[in-house]
Parts: sequence; structure tokens; C-alpha cells
Amino acid sequence: MDTLFFIASKLIGALLRADTWIVLLAAAGLIALLRDRRRGATRFTLVLLVYCLVIGFLPVGDVLLRPLENRYPTNPVLNDIDGIVVLGGAEDAFGTAHWDQVQLHDGAERFIAGAALARRFPEARLIFTGGNGLLRGLVQDNPSEASAAARAFDALGVPGDRVLLEGRSRNTAENAAFGLDLAQPEADETWVLVTSAFHMPRAMRSFDRAGWPAMIPFPVDYQTTTFGDRTRWNLAGHLSDLTVAVKEWVGLFAYGFTGR
Repeated sequence: MDTLFFIASKLIGALLRADTWIVLLAAAGLIALLRDRRRGATRFTLVLLVYCLVIGFLPVGDVLLRPLENRYPTNPVLNDIDGIVVLGGAEDAFGTAHWDQVQLHDGAERFIAGAALARRFPEARLIFTGGNGLLRGLVQDNPSEASAAARAFDALGVPGDRVLLEGRSRNTAENAAFGLDLAQPEADETWVLVTSAFHMPRAMRSFDRAGWPAMIPFPVDYQTTTFGDRTRWNLAGHLSDLTVAVKEWVGLFAYGFTGR
């Protein structure tokens, strides 16, 4: 069942991408034109143009992301903590393996914050959880996020014997479940969860349902600022933000519906 959920989430996620709809609208217009339905072709072309103009100029994704990023406070007050969990997703496992050098995507703040917390609380355990979230990982061996994370933490001055690595998980629900198996936290322990701010609501829900003890959210990698600051022509950037926002909101609904 978990594998079916994983496959379905990837296929639906590809369909819901903001840039996918540019291709679908263009294809619909072309098909209408080839069938000599000029009125339909004109309508699809007009919708495509309006879609690109609106998304290109206005930070629609920001509007959807802001409620997620504002769910938990930035820089929470921390006293004594027992452990730190850093979620995968910011590392380029393939690039790291290919170039023999750490390669990171957006969200590198997860590693920066995780390393900073590890230095601040030297007695706390540090766990990274992240495997391979690609569909092709079902049929072939691919480098895991954990393998790249080990090198990233080492480059940031966190020794390898300090980091526990979980490299089997494919999504947030498995991050929580497999990370719990690795950490085996006591009921009275306090842990800090580090992930991107927009992803934190779904992550906190999954970790709570997996049975983790008290977890303090430490959101990083904020995508939004003010509406005015982001209102400018940036079609690629706004499409990316909208894709992330739709993915998170759909993920929240899907995880809630399936109890993950």
C-alpha cells in the first residue's frame, strides 16, 4: 500500500505542476487547430496567454505558501534538547556522486541549521532522514539523499560519527516512521525538527502520527517575503513557487485523508 501511495503521489504531482499546464493548454490548442476548430484553438491560446501573464507577474504561489510558512514561529526558543532531525530534500545525490563534491538544491538552509544546532547542543543526537524519492528508484539502485547528506555535514564540520543516517525513506511519512525506528527516542525526550517552512505543517503532522515525543519545529528555507516585493516578471520563479505550494496543500490533504 505504501508503494502504491508513493507511485500515485508522483504521478499526480507531475500532473499538478504549474508548468505542466502550459504544455497541456498548448497541446489542447494545437489539437483544436488540427481539427479545424479555430474558435476552440483561439480560446485555449487565450487562456494560455492569460495564465502565463498572471503567473509571470503575480506571486500567486506566495499567497498559497504564506499560511504554511506562518504556521510555526521562526527561530524558536531552545533550551536543552535531546535530538535534532533534519529532513532530506535539499541535496543533489546524483550530482554529488557524479562530481565527487557536495551539491545542494534550494533548501540548503536545512543543513546549515542542522549543523549549527549540532554545534550549539553537542550532547544532542543528530539524525538525517532521506532516501530516494524518484520513481525510477523502484527499478534501479540510485544514490540516496543520506549519502549526500553525510558529505554535506562533514563539509560543515559535523563529524561522521555524530550523524545517524536513514536512507530508505521516500516521502515525509516514511521520514517520520523510519527515523523513529532509528532514533528510538524516550517518551520524555525533546527533539527539534528541521525542514523548510512551507513543508513543516505536513512534517509535524507525520512525525506526530508516527509516535515521536515532544517535537519542536525549527522552520528554515522561507520562500515568501511581501506581495509587493515579489510582484515582477519572473515566470520561471513564480511557476516554481506555485508548484511547491500546490504540492504542499495537496500533500496536506492527502496525508490527512490517509492518516499519514
